[in-house]
Amino acid sequence: MNGANRWVIVLGWLSLLGLAIEGVLVFGITASDSRMGFSQKIMYLHVPSIWVTYLAFFVVFVCSIGYLWKRTPGFDRVAQSSAEVGVVFCAMGLLTGAIWGRPTWGTYWVWDARLTTTLLLLLLYVGYVLLRAFTPPGEKQARLAAVIGIVGALDIPLIHLSVQWWRTLHQPSSVFKVGAEGLPKASMPTEFLVALLLGLLVMTLFYAYLLLLRMRVGRSEEALASRLAGE
Repeated sequence: MNGANRWVIVLGWLSLLGLAIEGVLVFGITASDSRMGFSQKIMYLHVPSIWVTYLAFFVVFVCSIGYLWKRTPGFDRVAQSSAEVGVVFCAMGLLTGAIWGRPTWGTYWVWDARLTTTLLLLLLYVGYVLLRAFTPPGEKQARLAAVIGIVGALDIPLIHLSVQWWRTLHQPSSVFKVGAEGLPKASMPTEFLVALLLGLLVMTLFYAYLLLLRMRVGRSEEALASRLAGE
């Protein structure tokens, strides 16, 4: 068993264990929010999904720049794999946000600045995935995909700052605030913060697992294509 396969197995088991612990913590130990009630618990899935979306597309951004600079196939492979995983998490973030919005705002969807820019992000990277699927593989495909990957990631700061620039139903970041001493201070109860931070860690591990798994599949696809081309 090589190192890559070993990491896939380790990350898979860590993700599974972490998800089980997070489920027990969220549904068995952590209390419901006094204002939003039980519906607030979807935060522990929604926020980590958005965090991993940012992470996945940032990886695409960095690797796309790396590919355009060095023309190294490894950069392109990582970018493609991370984009596909990021699309899944972005869709999950929008879906869980819509479910949370129904009891909170009274509707599943509004053309809120943050929702609209996040939907734009999803559509940009769906376009990235479709480009990969329906154009011949090669350097031209990789270059076009890299450009989309870079341009698409520029939407992430817009999403993050949208609550400050426009009137929006979303509240600004409320995990930490600056205390009287000028130091970061948790702005939510400790039990909520612990569950949220664990969710962020678990989802990050799950992202790493899916990324390595998709890269392994990609290498197998490339090996099969080379073998068929040689016949």
